[in-house]
Amino acid sequence: MIGKKMEEAINRQINAEIYSAYLYMAMSADMQVKNFSGSASWLKVQAKEELEHAMKFYGHLIERGGKPKLEAVAAPKDSWKSPLEVFEEAYAHELKVTAMINNLLEIARAEKDYPAESLLKWYVDEQVEEEAHTSEIVAQFKLVGESKGSMFMIDHRLAKRGKE
Repeated sequence: MIGKKMEEAINRQINAEIYSAYLYMAMSADMQVKNFSGSASWLKVQAKEELEHAMKFYGHLIERGGKPKLEAVAAPKDSWKSPLEVFEEAYAHELKVTAMINNLLEIARAEKDYPAESLLKWYVDEQVEEEAHTSEIVAQFKLVGESKGSMFMIDHRLAKRGKE
């Protein structure tokens, strides 16, 4: 049986993961409209991953006798100046999610909730990967600056995510 404090914290995280999916979908739509289809594709894959993350938490609650409580999800903004701005925001968002996962882990440890701690190890590792990927993309877009050809080369490479 899951404790109330952990159940409430995981429910907040489910909402945050669904918000992450919304954010990445909004970013994807904006990039598609601006003809950065590779970035749009990468972000769409990311949105799907975020929904999977939410469902993993959802399943954990159900398995442990908790109850998922789905609340309203905030609407993200819907326009960015450039792919660089999109990925800078994505990176900042991943840092925020990492802090939230770390907070969940602190609660699990304080509550001696070993099943939650086991689950959260996967998320800790996942966040290392999420931060690394978005940080790398930011660095690449910064490196090429305003070079349109180079930006489209990066965009073309981003389209390959999930197709390898």
